[in-house]
Amino acid sequence: MDGMYNMQELWRRFEEWLRRNAPGDYSALRPGASEAEVSRLESEVGFPLHGELKALLSEHNGVTPRRSSTEPGAFLLGYSLLDTHGILEWHQNLSSMAHEAVEEGYEEEVVGRTAHPQWVPFAQALTGDLLFVDHRAGHYGEVGEISFGDPEYALLWPSMTPMLTDLCDAVEGSLPLPAARCRPSVHEGRMLEWVTG
Repeated sequence: MDGMYNMQELWRRFEEWLRRNAPGDYSALRPGASEAEVSRLESEVGFPLHGELKALLSEHNGVTPRRSSTEPGAFLLGYSLLDTHGILEWHQNLSSMAHEAVEEGYEEEVVGRTAHPQWVPFAQALTGDLLFVDHRAGHYGEVGEISFGDPEYALLWPSMTPMLTDLCDAVEGSLPLPAARCRPSVHEGRMLEWVTG
């Protein structure tokens, strides 16, 4: 249980930084998902969600959807948190891509590289790129990034706790983020952006 407690503490630390430094992003956060919403998502996905992902959903069920890059809410490396509906929709898309690849005979190019039924997306960029939590044995809890057009997903963190630790350290100290080769910058005093270099 310590890991979940840690994760919620880290999330609140990050959120507090947003409240003081990026109020647009902070106000884009939506209230947490109910236990019923999370249970429904798990039954639709077909397996229990990783505890860290459930902890995040209980804090916030996504953000107000962005219509353009000038709107706040993409404080997670340029990604916006998905709500339970968005998570389900993207999970179904990835599962369909993986199943289709198996049926059509190009499984090796897709399954475990750009899509997998046990990847659960939790954040999306305007480009359609995704951050996901891996639920496969041997990769359980890992945070990965799918950039459509790239032949292989990128492993960013071993779990959400080190992801949030790195995010907190980066924003509080204006430091580069090692996993993503970018650094935090507050745009117009209202939203957090991540710039290369």
